[in-house]
Amino acid sequence: MSFQIEALPAEPFAHYFDMSDDELAQIGARRMIADEKNAFPCRVSLRDAEIGEELILCNYEHLSVESPYRARHAIFVSKKETRELAHDELPSHLDHRLLSVRGFTPDGMMKTADVFEGPNLRGRLNVILADNDIAFVDIHNARQGCFHARALRV
Repeated sequence: MSFQIEALPAEPFAHYFDMSDDELAQIGARRMIADEKNAFPCRVSLRDAEIGEELILCNYEHLSVESPYRARHAIFVSKKETRELAHDELPSHLDHRLLSVRGFTPDGMMKTADVFEGPNLRGRLNVILADNDIAFVDIHNARQGCFHARALRV
């Protein structure tokens, strides 16, 4: 089963980097500086931020469907451009994380969910997306719950 991992577009977040810390706080966001390796995964570049890199921690509605599963959570975004992956390409920053994946039907109802270590992602995506009822799979950090990316069948 072939899939496509989608990064978030950079444009909706770009103006955050021009805001003051007080302005960010007013909208519930925070400026962060990566101070640990492999701890600040950017949802735009689909990479872990380098130590010293500026990011914005903000709330993002990653599942904007009219269903009981509508969801939003905290995400990190950097100034980097949106990364476009090739079909069947997985971002390496998911390899070292415990992941939670949730398969959804076109109407936003969760049909399946699983938790596993990152190196198992390819195999699990292939199984989940082989089910024709599944329209997309949302990939989350299982520990903190943050949204990472969406996988679509291609």
